[in-house]
Formats: sequence, C-alpha cells, structure tokens
Amino acid sequence: VQLQASGGGLVQAGGSLRLSCAASGRTVSSYVMGWFRQAPGKEREFVAHISRSGSTYYADSVKGRFTISRDNAKNTVYLQMNSLKPEDTAVYYCAASNYGVAYTLVAKYDYWGQGTQVTVSS
Repeated sequence: VQLQASGGGLVQAGGSLRLSCAASGRTVSSYVMGWFRQAPGKEREFVAHISRSGSTYYADSVKGRFTISRDNAKNTVYLQMNSLKPEDTAVYYCAASNYGVAYTLVAKYDYWGQGTQVTVSS
C-alpha cells in the first residue's frame, strides 16, 4: 500500500486542522492505521490508531482533542485535530500495520506516508 498524507499547515493555538491519509492499493480497512508525529530533535511518537474493526486509541497528550476516523469508500484515514497547542507542532505521518493487534510502536508499522508539517503558533 502507498500512503499520501496531506492537510498540514500553520494554525494559531486553539485552532483546528484535519489531516488526510489517502491510500492506494489495498483498502485501509485491511490494516491497523496509525498517525504518528515527530518534532525537531525528538523521536517519532504515537498519536492515534484505528483498528480493522474501527476501534480507536489515542495518546494521552491528544485524547479529547484529536479524532481518528476512516472512510472506506474513499480509502482514506483522517485525523481531526482541535484545540491545537504549540506543543503539537511536528511532522505528522500516517502509517499502516499488518499486525493483527493494534500497536502504538513505530516498529510495528510496515508502511509510511511522507509526512505533513503542522505548525501551531502561540
């Protein structure tokens, strides 16, 4: 599967953005789909994932503010980000995992998109 992330940009603190991850090849419902982010000088970290059954899980830092969703007809996964904070500034990556269990670990994801920059100004 090939993944194309988009939707990043510059937003003020408190604002919203919606990231999209368009997949080509197999359907996104065939995978566990995740969003990760990487800030300058930091390791890539888990943000959210959605399982094949549609269940979702979030990092504590984004719980209640971010929502991951999936549109099977468009073969696209979304990350709706509300109440953005400067500490949310990072490059955001979507990823697909072949594992049967939904993981938060970077190493458990097999396919990665190219990343989209999100910058939140204070």
